[in-house]
Amino acid sequence: MEEELIPVNIVIADRTYRIRTLAKDEGVIRSTLKTINDKIVEFKTQFAGKDMQDYIAMVMIWYATQLTADNNPLLEKEMKETLDKIEQQLDKVL
Repeated sequence: MEEELIPVNIVIADRTYRIRTLAKDEGVIRSTLKTINDKIVEFKTQFAGKDMQDYIAMVMIWYATQLTADNNPLLEKEMKETLDKIEQQLDKVL
C-alpha cells in the first residue's frame, strides 16, 4: 500500500510554503528547517545589511560544506534526500 502525503506548512526565511510529504519524513524536514532558519538568523547577526537572498545563499553554502566536511556517506545521503524532497515540494509550490 502506498503511503499518503500529508500537507505541512513550512517556513524558510520568514516565508511560508505549503508542501506535501510522507508523515514519516515530517520530523526530519522540520529539524532541517530549524537548522536552516537558525543559521539564517546567525548570518543576519554577523553580516548586517545584506538581503535575505544573500543569507539563504550563505546558509546553503554552509550546509553543503557541513555535509562534505562530515564525510559521513550515510548522513550525506539522508540529508541529500531530504533536501531533494524539500526542493521538489518547493518547486511544486512555486
